[in-house]
Amino acid sequence: MRSLLLSRRDLDFLLHDWLEVESLTKRSRYAEHSRETFDAVLELAEQIATDHFAPHNRAADNDEPRFDGERVHMIPEVARALRVFGEAGIVGAGMDAEVGGMQLPQAVTQACFLWFQAANISTAAYPFLTVANANLLLAHGSAEQIATYVEPMVAGRFFGTMCLSEPQAGSSLADITTRAEPRDDGSYRLFGNKMWISAGDHELSENIVHLVLAKVPGGPPGVKGISLFLVPRVLPDGGRNDVVLAGVNHKMGNRGTVNTLLNFGEGRFLPGGEPGAVGHLVGQENRGLTYMFHMMNEARVGVGAGAAALGYTGYLHALDYARTRTQGRPAGAKDPSAPQVPIISHPDVARMLLAQKSYVEGAVGLILYCARLLDEERTAATDAERARAHLLLDVLTPIAKSWPSQWCLEANALAIQVHGGYGYTREYAVEQLYRDNRLNPIHEGTHGIQGLDLLGRKVVMDGGAGLALLLETIGATATRARAAGHTEEADALAAAAERIAEVTRTLWAAGDPAVALANSSIYLEAVGHVVMAWIWLEQLLAVGSHDSDFHAGKRAAARYFFRYELPRTGPQFALLESLDRTTLDVEPGIL
Repeated sequence: MRSLLLSRRDLDFLLHDWLEVESLTKRSRYAEHSRETFDAVLELAEQIATDHFAPHNRAADNDEPRFDGERVHMIPEVARALRVFGEAGIVGAGMDAEVGGMQLPQAVTQACFLWFQAANISTAAYPFLTVANANLLLAHGSAEQIATYVEPMVAGRFFGTMCLSEPQAGSSLADITTRAEPRDDGSYRLFGNKMWISAGDHELSENIVHLVLAKVPGGPPGVKGISLFLVPRVLPDGGRNDVVLAGVNHKMGNRGTVNTLLNFGEGRFLPGGEPGAVGHLVGQENRGLTYMFHMMNEARVGVGAGAAALGYTGYLHALDYARTRTQGRPAGAKDPSAPQVPIISHPDVARMLLAQKSYVEGAVGLILYCARLLDEERTAATDAERARAHLLLDVLTPIAKSWPSQWCLEANALAIQVHGGYGYTREYAVEQLYRDNRLNPIHEGTHGIQGLDLLGRKVVMDGGAGLALLLETIGATATRARAAGHTEEADALAAAAERIAEVTRTLWAAGDPAVALANSSIYLEAVGHVVMAWIWLEQLLAVGSHDSDFHAGKRAAARYFFRYELPRTGPQFALLESLDRTTLDVEPGIL
């Protein structure tokens, strides 16, 4: 029976036919692996996701975590699923063997996680955050911090969080007020409040490892004075740290992930006989935001992956429904007694399915490509190759976060539309998938923040080196495509890439950052669509001359994207090039 979570056939195509992940086994880091071990772990991920995550997805949505004033209560299936996940060792799938990891390529690890995100995004959030937390500590933590906290996370005994936002400071981290007071023993005491903390308090694990942004008194103002601290819920002596759950937030979707307001240092608990949450500095003072970006960038690609997974499973549900639901007859059919046809036969339904297919299969391709870049950054043979992969991943990160979050949400909306009135009811999965996915354009940096990051930082950093590399890489694909006979697509992609270069120059030549950045979200959308066209042309090249239904589907989705989607960028680039000031000049009082 074909899975309604993801297509294993598509994952195999992307990983092996296109990204050639098996070639990584020639490198020392992955020498113990093979195609067989990659396939085995993907099968394990699919089995656990199908048997332990998917069955309680609806139940977790209907019966969200509750706070009774003392502790969080949630349905028991969440803990059982996470226990199986932890025992399988998947938390450490991509981590070093010396800390208990499997040392798999990131591309394979990311593909494994897609199964869990498609099956149950809210339960998957607990290990998702834990992996990112552990990876940050592996990169920037001390040996003692790694031994005490990372190794239990890899074993599935501890879970992790990231604590950035505060009630008065959401994305504006320069305005956080949580303070960290140093103590003579080298530790710190933290005082403050953190808001929107996913997985911030629960009984699912032995401990919760909070990574907290705070300011040490006397430090530089703004973001330059932010430091990063490791603050465990339970101290090594078994006593409770002074971290208290103040309340839980009730959300539109992702309801199975407890989302919290945490108070640090309110005096509810008195470790060592005094108030204040005991924290340990990660790295050096005043470099906290730099360290946290290690986790945030990983989380941003992970958010894009979650959006792609939710869009993908919604598409498969819509496809299954369209194949079995009969309604109406073909245009021009005159006999009212003729049997009704499956709705997939109607061109407008086919359009909606093709749109979904192009969005979700393209988005998964982009996410796995980014993961493959991380493998190159870690293991490529030369410094130049590793630097190239790092730079390309850096410029693609805001797109990998935002493009799937926008367009795979649109795929979920189309999945509801395919179901008609049934899709708007809770009896069908697609309405929950839409609600769950609506979070992704918001958290880990909103769509607007990603636009500012792309246009304001990524395409101009190092003299525009990141943008130049992206355009060079796209151009190389267009050249290969022309040689393979895909002239129409190659020419359209090359022309769109040239528009990126022209418009970017025009925006910054004006010499006014306010004007340049006023429509950065539109820039993000347009560049994202060009990047997605590039990903589809890459997939089209990997299809080659194969003529199965699967490969024909890839060709149809690529054709749809180039003819229906890529042309959207023309008016967007024209608006950007005009240096339009509408949003800058509007008076707030008239809105």
